[in-house]
Amino acid sequence: MAPELVRLLLRTPPPPAPGQPEPTAEEIASQTLAQQEVIEEVITEVESAIVVDREYRLKAWRLAGLGLLIVITIAVTLGRLFVGGPPTVAELREQAGVDTWPSLAIGVKDDQFGTAYYDPVEKRWSGFDIDIAYMIAEDLGFRREDVQFYGMESEDRARMQADDPVGGERVPVHMVIASYSITQTREDMAGVTFSQGYLDTEQSVLTLKGHSPVAALKDLAGRKVCSLSTSTSQSALEDFKAIVIRKNRVRECFALLDSRQVEAISTDAAILAGWKHRYPEKYDHFDLGLDATERWGVNVGENLALKELVDLTLYRSWADPKDSRWEEAFDRNFQVEVAANGGTPIAAAHQPRVERPDVRWLPWEDPLG
Repeated sequence: MAPELVRLLLRTPPPPAPGQPEPTAEEIASQTLAQQEVIEEVITEVESAIVVDREYRLKAWRLAGLGLLIVITIAVTLGRLFVGGPPTVAELREQAGVDTWPSLAIGVKDDQFGTAYYDPVEKRWSGFDIDIAYMIAEDLGFRREDVQFYGMESEDRARMQADDPVGGERVPVHMVIASYSITQTREDMAGVTFSQGYLDTEQSVLTLKGHSPVAALKDLAGRKVCSLSTSTSQSALEDFKAIVIRKNRVRECFALLDSRQVEAISTDAAILAGWKHRYPEKYDHFDLGLDATERWGVNVGENLALKELVDLTLYRSWADPKDSRWEEAFDRNFQVEVAANGGTPIAAAHQPRVERPDVRWLPWEDPLG
């Protein structure tokens, strides 16, 4: 009802026409009640209209606010994608110089069965580190025939220099994948930048067959033990008063062990397990029960953009359930060695967790999800 009708209803009734009888008290009360009912009905309708109008306005403001929020979000996202934020893969490749390399030079070990070994007869590289190198090379856009491996000594891993087996000269490499454990001391060295880890193993001991069991490092006190130069195993051996003989290649340690010039070899279990698997009747492999983990990483020198690209491959391998390259490499190189090594652990059978690199992708092309 219109407000005018309300005013009409609220007017005092007109006096009776001449000659007409005065209304009784009952008639006046009845008319007043009728007016009150109409007034209450009008008030209810007005209040309902006010509530509906208020809700409509609130919804309109909410929709307007949501629209503004969407616009701001899109603007910020587009600004991050096209103006600021982390680099894209293309930008990282340009910064790393990857697209200017005709081949990919990688420093590796060449005498570690199951880890990185070069067969001079078949002229073929094999091992877990070799498979990881091929995995990274593939994601960088290199074919297998474009990957050039160079065998290197332990002390050259930080220098990122290898010996060319043909010409004999020193050759710089783009990255080092050579059973290189990540430590703070190494990270503080000039020219060393590690990727995130790609394998977890631990220190163990290998002796000639029939040696008394070695259950802990203290059992090697006063004994001659060979270890690799710059190896993280050295300090632990020295702490327990072992006489440490350092060599740059593990095959040199085995030459000393075979001739009984040392009593044992101690380094990463993933390295020693390959020799035990190759010569099961010649050596015994012992677990030291140490808590410390040796986590291997890729050294990219001072090329920080290349580190991000390597981490991107490792993250894909870890996060994508459809990417089984790491698991296949482990089964092919380490799982086959388990039986020969008995109860001595070789390496963790799962890839270490890899944090997602800070790389910029367009939302519709992000392969990492």
